[in-house]
Amino acid sequence: MSILGWVILGGIAGWIASIIMRRDKRMGVFANILVGIVGAFIGGFLFHLFGGTGITGFNFWSLVVATVGAVILLWIVNLASGSRSRST
Repeated sequence: MSILGWVILGGIAGWIASIIMRRDKRMGVFANILVGIVGAFIGGFLFHLFGGTGITGFNFWSLVVATVGAVILLWIVNLASGSRSRST
């Protein structure tokens, strides 16, 4: 997949994940793209770990994998930022 494909897929996956995790108002376009691309790697790793298929190109399945990974990433970020604010 080309760099443009990763940016578009990452942007859409990051945007969907930010809506699911209710962070859409705090995230911009670049944050959505970054979260989606990192989420694609996380989702691909986890799907392969459990015997599934990861990112296969620019298609619906890859969007699902990237979105699942992005939701997991945002969940971890929420946990980390929540624990940091409680300790101060």
